[in-house]
Amino acid sequence: MRRQIPLAITLVVGLVMVVQYFVPHKPVGNLYDLFNTWAIVIFAFAIVLGVGNLIKIHGDRIYRLERGWGYSVLLLLGLTVMIITGIGWGIEPGTSFFYLYWHLYVPMSSTMFALLAFFIASASYRAFRARNFEAFLLLISAVLVMLGRVPMGKALWGQFPVIADWIMKVPNTAGQRAIMIGIALGVVSTSLRIILGIERAHLGGE
Repeated sequence: MRRQIPLAITLVVGLVMVVQYFVPHKPVGNLYDLFNTWAIVIFAFAIVLGVGNLIKIHGDRIYRLERGWGYSVLLLLGLTVMIITGIGWGIEPGTSFFYLYWHLYVPMSSTMFALLAFFIASASYRAFRARNFEAFLLLISAVLVMLGRVPMGKALWGQFPVIADWIMKVPNTAGQRAIMIGIALGVVSTSLRIILGIERAHLGGE
């Protein structure tokens, strides 16, 4: 019963979510709205569960003085301060939460994204080595796009921006659409496996 009930719930909810796209009328439409309301409640409890799990994991790390436990202290301290200021004084402009968010969280997020540029440059250096024909095409395309996106490239040859736009709009768009189609087919197949009970990894099975 511990597995049959979750599988039955998954089957019913999954079928309702699929059918409502084709029959958005009563009673399917009402069930869809009801399930969406329930999902919001479940998400709220999931956030509480996630915060509790975060506190437990980093609390154990601090208690055992594991490597990097100081970062766990900062994380829990920041979590506590943001929760207290948000609940106590609100999140509107002029509050402590608003100030901390825009003067601490946003700059640190910007710093993380700035650091990603160095990792991207390192990955690009490794990926653009012309070891085979495909890598050679990737290298040439990347060079042409970069030259077409900077003023120096346009100064060298006025057609670099045109070539860069063509690469981005034609081959790049075709590749993106192929990837999106593959992702959509994967989502559909995985969803069907979960709805029909074939995939049971979310229940702790294999």
